Amino acid sequence: MKKRQFELILFSALSILGTSLFAEDSKSLPDPDGKPADMSKPVQVYILLGQSNMLGFGKVDPGKNGAEGSLTNAVNEKGLYPYLVDDAGNWTERKDVRNVRVMGSGTGGAKLFNNEWMTIKGKAIGPEIGIGHHVGNATDAPVLILKSCIGNRALGWDLLPPGSKSFEFTDDKGKTWVHPGYKGSPEKWEKGTEPKKINWYAGMQYDGDIARAKSVLAELDKYYPEAKEYEVAGFFWWQGDRDSRSAALSSQYEKNLAHLIQEVRKEFDAPNANFVCASLGQTEKGSSDGGGKILEAMLAVDGTSGKYQEFKGSVASVYTHPLSKGGSSGAHYDKNAETYMNVGEAMGKAMVKLLKADE
Repeated sequence: MKKRQFELILFSALSILGTSLFAEDSKSLPDPDGKPADMSKPVQVYILLGQSNMLGFGKVDPGKNGAEGSLTNAVNEKGLYPYLVDDAGNWTERKDVRNVRVMGSGTGGAKLFNNEWMTIKGKAIGPEIGIGHHVGNATDAPVLILKSCIGNRALGWDLLPPGSKSFEFTDDKGKTWVHPGYKGSPEKWEKGTEPKKINWYAGMQYDGDIARAKSVLAELDKYYPEAKEYEVAGFFWWQGDRDSRSAALSSQYEKNLAHLIQEVRKEFDAPNANFVCASLGQTEKGSSDGGGKILEAMLAVDGTSGKYQEFKGSVASVYTHPLSKGGSSGAHYDKNAETYMNVGEAMGKAMVKLLKADE
């Protein structure tokens, strides 16, 4: 057997084993006890950012397309995520974790989609469910899961953080393009030509998503009853699909991601806040396409890689391919709720691991 064949077989076996162990581990998460958190402690805020992966399209009910891939089927027929239902078969509710979601395009106004205790509500879920249960179970303090994002946005353009510089990229046809830094416009222009601004700028979605998250925190008790103070304890990032489709943007992803981590910590005056990111589910290790570059970038910023000493012990990356149930990020993983639950649980566990390391 050739070495490469052996490596692929071994990798597949480990992936299957890892998924199995992950499923067993999720069964150990206890049902919510229904008790409120200790409100004498500051609310621990976790901010969820990204694009449509983070937004969430995991279907709750079977609908007309059949039961497979729905959350109700995963829980009732497969026995997965048992902490989501009580003995009577109803969705459980955490009284110590608040689930808030706001969304808007660019720097426009915010639309409120969620403002309730953590439970299953509506037709679709994202990774916030697995995240909220794991983080909530790990702390006695009140927890606020705050999601502020929208779909179809690139880190290298729409979500580009402040301080980002412009760069040049030569495509496979030999043309050199200029890509703007923060607040630059348009998205790109041929080198040597005059750029013509459009009604959008680099970082416009970043500015809007951050502003909308801050607007929630400015009225904390409206979103977490009886809360008096908060601290931003961490960030979650599941994004990369749009950048993976551009050779230019995927080539800059590592630099942009490292800068994003630094900037969001500054934005919320949380220099020690932990950061967890997750890769695109369809991308396997060793891939050389745009998705592979996104994965390499995420593995590089992980605190265990040693490449960024300032991220040691505070940044973690989740490799999601073994957790995905098929489909691609662009197709929202065929709306399979198990993918969103598996990735959410893995991100939540990664955050808890970082929190315990801080103790």
